[in-house]
Amino acid sequence: MRIILLSGGSGKGLWPLSNEARSKQFLKLLKSPDGTPESMLQRIVRQIKEAGIDAPITIATSVAQKDPITSQLGNHVDVVTEPDRRDTFPAVALAATYLLDEKHCDDSETAVVMPIDAYTEQNYFSAVVDMARIVAEGKAELALMGIRPTAPSTEYGYIVPQPADKKEKILHVARFIEKPDERTAAALMAEGAYWNGGVFAFRLGYMKSIIERYIRISKYETLRAKYDVLPQNSFDCEVAEKECSAVFVPFEGKWKDLGTWNSLTEEMSENALGNVIISKDATNTHVINESEVPLICLGTQDIVVAACPDGILVSDKKACPQLKSYANLLTVRPMYEERRWGTYKVMGYNEFPDGHKALTKLLYLKPDCHISYQYHNHREEIWTFVDGEGRLIIDGVETKVGRGYVAHIKAGQKHAVRAITDLQIIEVQVGSELIEEDIVRLDWKW
Repeated sequence: MRIILLSGGSGKGLWPLSNEARSKQFLKLLKSPDGTPESMLQRIVRQIKEAGIDAPITIATSVAQKDPITSQLGNHVDVVTEPDRRDTFPAVALAATYLLDEKHCDDSETAVVMPIDAYTEQNYFSAVVDMARIVAEGKAELALMGIRPTAPSTEYGYIVPQPADKKEKILHVARFIEKPDERTAAALMAEGAYWNGGVFAFRLGYMKSIIERYIRISKYETLRAKYDVLPQNSFDCEVAEKECSAVFVPFEGKWKDLGTWNSLTEEMSENALGNVIISKDATNTHVINESEVPLICLGTQDIVVAACPDGILVSDKKACPQLKSYANLLTVRPMYEERRWGTYKVMGYNEFPDGHKALTKLLYLKPDCHISYQYHNHREEIWTFVDGEGRLIIDGVETKVGRGYVAHIKAGQKHAVRAITDLQIIEVQVGSELIEEDIVRLDWKW
């Protein structure tokens, strides 16, 4: 069995902490069993292992999310990156082709696709194993997971079952309903419908045959180069709703989408994170502060406050589902990003009358991690090493650096740095164009 986790979206429902560069699944706002902070990504990978599912994990995602995934999980999972975002069907098709071509999986091997941000309990993964078994035994071409609804939600699709086969303990799909209005959702619940949990099991050969309806390609890199041939459609619409042999496994336990602040704060173990003081008479108030300045809440009720370099949110919890539409109006660049080597946050940006620009960042590198060997065409960089020790390369010359060392890197100069210990650098970029695309990466063997 193979696990494919789908990691997409910007998660702007959790603005300002989440944005195009830092999606909700990477926010370390939950608590692991040992008391340390963990993200939704880390949680679901941990739960898969704790459920005894000894299956290799492949994550299908965008290029922008590869670094945060590697930073949080290391090299313990495979990451398949889409050339551009084209919905869940192309993403699954690309991951399946990767397993067949790059990992040399057999057509008969079973794959289970799951969303990366489901907040659920361990029994969920027992249902995943049941789905894989149903497909492996040839009882269905496609198996899904149906979640027992707790309310007539308009946010999810619904699966309407045929009469249950009690002997097999699986339900055959009668029809799918996409995100109905509240009255229809209530009628579907009364009919015994389930939420579509976005979990699918199939044999890799089955997926290959569907891909071949559009393009006959067996090589992963070739499909990636011709990715736009695949229809920009969801897996539900392109595959599940057209499959006559689809069945689903009911799941009756806890399952939530932590896509808004009101749903996320319900699962947080602490009301305050960061440099925060909340008065004793404040009720149902959650505050997350990633900024450098202190934050105090007095006598507040039913609100969430989130502050970081990207902005500040103050919202009544009931209004949180409206946040995404407002966050989409913003066009500012992300001020914080997680990379495979560590993190950076923007401390300041200035643009002068003559068109000259200056951008200041604080970089944190993890031990034994490094920034790639690279050069820039349109900017210079001044690196001031604030703490820790590292190895700096400029045009092939290596220097051991530490607190107080300053390096002036001119446009066109090739440079890289590797952390020996935790390393902090203040980076000042100066030039006419200060964009992330102004990077030419080169090979360097440390």
